[in-house]
Amino acid sequence: MATIALFSTDDLSLPKSLQEAVEHGEVFTRAWVVELILDLLGYTADKELCDLKLVEPACGGGAFLTVVASRISASCRAHQRPITDAIAAVRAFDLLDRNVEQSRTLIAETLQEEGWGPEDARKVAKAWVKRGDYLLQPDADHRADYVVGNPPYIRLEDVPDDRMAAYRQSCSTMGGRADIYIGFYEVALRSLNQGGKLGFICADRWMRNQYGRRLRQLVTERFSMDLALVMHDVDAFDEQVSAYPAITLISNKPQGAAVAADTNRSFGAQQARAFTDWYLKGEPPTISTASYQAARMPHWFPEEDSWPAASPARLAVLEELTERFRLLEDTETGTKVGIGIATGADKIFLTKDPDLVEEDRLLPMAMVRDTASGTLDWDGTHLVNPWTADGDLVDLDAYPRLASYFEKHGEALRKRYVAVKQPHLWYKTIDKVDHQLTRRQKLLFPDMKLRIHPVLDEGGLYPHHNLYFIVSDVWDMRVLGGLLLSKVAEAFVEAYAVKMRGGTLRFQAQYLRKIRVPDPAAISESDQVALAEAFDKRDVEAATEAALRVYGLAELPD
Repeated sequence: MATIALFSTDDLSLPKSLQEAVEHGEVFTRAWVVELILDLLGYTADKELCDLKLVEPACGGGAFLTVVASRISASCRAHQRPITDAIAAVRAFDLLDRNVEQSRTLIAETLQEEGWGPEDARKVAKAWVKRGDYLLQPDADHRADYVVGNPPYIRLEDVPDDRMAAYRQSCSTMGGRADIYIGFYEVALRSLNQGGKLGFICADRWMRNQYGRRLRQLVTERFSMDLALVMHDVDAFDEQVSAYPAITLISNKPQGAAVAADTNRSFGAQQARAFTDWYLKGEPPTISTASYQAARMPHWFPEEDSWPAASPARLAVLEELTERFRLLEDTETGTKVGIGIATGADKIFLTKDPDLVEEDRLLPMAMVRDTASGTLDWDGTHLVNPWTADGDLVDLDAYPRLASYFEKHGEALRKRYVAVKQPHLWYKTIDKVDHQLTRRQKLLFPDMKLRIHPVLDEGGLYPHHNLYFIVSDVWDMRVLGGLLLSKVAEAFVEAYAVKMRGGTLRFQAQYLRKIRVPDPAAISESDQVALAEAFDKRDVEAATEAALRVYGLAELPD
């Protein structure tokens, strides 16, 4: 990455608006959290730390550097080296002069307290900490064996336009309304030497939201996600903040084993040491204590569109199922997930009047309310259908009643965005009708529901756009319905889906596609019967019991 001349490392003119944003985004990390991160990374005094390069992108008041200085001091004593051998062992940056001076002072004081001469201590401190913008440094200043820290929390819209443009040019992952910490992750990851490690405590929203997608893609394609330690309720900072923090460890190596962990508010220094011991020992595969729970997985999740959120034990199960089973949507089985028709004017295109227009221009529609009981109970809604079986708009001259009805509502229809774009197609719906879908068996899913709720349409209705559907060339739809009624299938959706107020889940196509399923031919006849009967009876417990057998699971962790 080239330095952008607009903001060289010698440029001391920091815009006031950015200075205020930086100050607002400063959150200082507690010493025991710094100790935890360094221990997890293996940055310990028994190593020749003088010969390794550690970079801190935004050092703030020196919380990380104080602990780093102490460890380097101990390493120099253990290996009988002068502290000046460590002049190149650390490089830290900050935008604010007062933070640079404070960090240098704390480093020098720490080294002097540990017996090093004041002149050497000040020399090392000055060499370690530089005034500069980490995101715009030359590559040579970045190369590192370790990158550690707590990146600043600053929305891009709070950054002056010219500097924001420089950031976006420098950091390809900073798309949309990204927080500036996304750029810190990217630059840090790209700077790692082979085998190098990143350890950040930072908001974990990037693992799931849209603006983190490019960063997830970078991690998935080039790095190893080693640890995600969620610390949302932990007192990890000197101030109370609502930052949804997590410690993430990422290595510059092919993806290997990964650990998912979660904590509660009782997690502190003592519990951190115990967690580190478990993490570094590599066994047992799971652990659950009063303060934290964690699970080891053979790999991290392979996709970048979103990473799941669940308890560590459940994440481990989902990752195992991801490894062993195919996706629900699959060309080999002809299984497809889709959404019903959007009209752009439901008040005009939907009717319960069977005599409104020509009979063959009325298409029976499945609505969300028809699925409430778990079996399809059609309320008589039709689509006033402008599409031929070939996918073309009908000739209105051939359908005078249809033409009259559309002309009656012509003003409203022509004002729609879809009609403004194509005025000659003013009476089209947003989506075309796939007439073959009407005749097929399909499982229907209401968009919003507390529980997964597959409902079978034997064929004859067309789904409205608040319903998602699944069709398949090979699945017995009652067997698949039983599998999808189970808590195992629901666990996939729950881990990825957006939760609404009150715990309501969104059962959209993007989340249904996350579900992993076995080869239908591999399901025993008895389990097929059990799943189909559970589906018919809407028996979630029986469906889950059969699904656990099919997936080869003893239980589904909470």
